[in-house]
Amino acid sequence: MPSEVRSPRLAVLIDADNASAKIVDGLFEEIAKIGEASVRRIYGDFSSPRSKPWADTLARYAIVPQQQFAYTTGKNASDITLVIDAMDLLHSGRFDGFCLVSSDSDFTRLAARIREQGIDVFGFGEQKTPESFRQACRRFVYTENLRSGAATSKDADAASTPKSLLPNSAATPIIKKVITQMESEDGWVALGEVGKQLSNLVSDFDPRTYGCRKLSDLVRKTGAFEIEEQPKGGSMRIRVKAATGSQPRSKTPRASQREAAVKP
Repeated sequence: MPSEVRSPRLAVLIDADNASAKIVDGLFEEIAKIGEASVRRIYGDFSSPRSKPWADTLARYAIVPQQQFAYTTGKNASDITLVIDAMDLLHSGRFDGFCLVSSDSDFTRLAARIREQGIDVFGFGEQKTPESFRQACRRFVYTENLRSGAATSKDADAASTPKSLLPNSAATPIIKKVITQMESEDGWVALGEVGKQLSNLVSDFDPRTYGCRKLSDLVRKTGAFEIEEQPKGGSMRIRVKAATGSQPRSKTPRASQREAAVKP
């Protein structure tokens, strides 16, 4: 019998000082879409009151705490321990990807080093996360989206859709840029391929950032693209809408002055 294809093995490393325990449900739901969270570790000083919310959720998701006492102020022993563990796990050769949960730009070099080894890095942090860390990851997910996603059921109506962080129109130029980079004689491209290119071009692109569950919903709401539904479960195709009508020429300052002169 053919052997069962195993999901990618992932090492999940959480910076308790720079991640909220409120995201834990959405976090592991998102990670489950990527692969299997084989290692689940969290780093922080769990004797501190600020880490108590995390301490209350560890058993539920079998997260192993890595206690680091704050012996000296201004020195983050948790970050150093996380980096050391990440490098040990990397060189074990047992993992297909790493999930770094933090909004701290100090992990930029760690993410870059792991990717240099040919291993994917998935970042999870707040929207305030510096661009250097976001771009160092194969994909970056805003934790604001995880909170709203966890609170919204699949059967929720439009009224309960989480408030978007950005307007739909902000996604239009990004999607257009991807389409122009794809080879197509008639302008039509498969939506699935657009999604892949978006992930490669913009590591933190996520339809949920614009208040949509799926890319297809976002494309429809922008109103900037033609949509072609394929029969029998085929993939949707889209293309940029052609400009309708020509814009009237703007008047030159001299022409405007002449018109003003003849007005009573």
